[in-house]
Amino acid sequence: MSIYESIGGEEALTAVVDALYEKILADETLSAFFVGMNLNKVKGRQVEFFGQALGGPMVYRGGTMKAVHLGLGIERRHFDRVAEHLVASLAGAGVPEETIAEIAAVVPPLADDIVAGGVAPSPSR
Repeated sequence: MSIYESIGGEEALTAVVDALYEKILADETLSAFFVGMNLNKVKGRQVEFFGQALGGPMVYRGGTMKAVHLGLGIERRHFDRVAEHLVASLAGAGVPEETIAEIAAVVPPLADDIVAGGVAPSPSR
């Protein structure tokens, strides 16, 4: 059984992504990155990405991680904060700790493509 299936498939993954973005948007250090973005599209791509990465039938149709995040000024501290929110969202959905650890292992290798140069948006933006 894939991780995708073990956590409850698309419905569960969508709930986790919704909870993740609630946390991100409530986080003063992260919310400015999403000003003016189509959050439904962003969340849909996130569900696709994790659905594919966790062995589900989904196909991620977004751009490369590097292209999507280029020039946003995302620093390692922002990346790590999102990872913390992801772990908390998974735990809040009742995903077992062992499975959270497996999912969390997918995230660190993405840092090289997501963390980039540029100017981070100010929290007041």
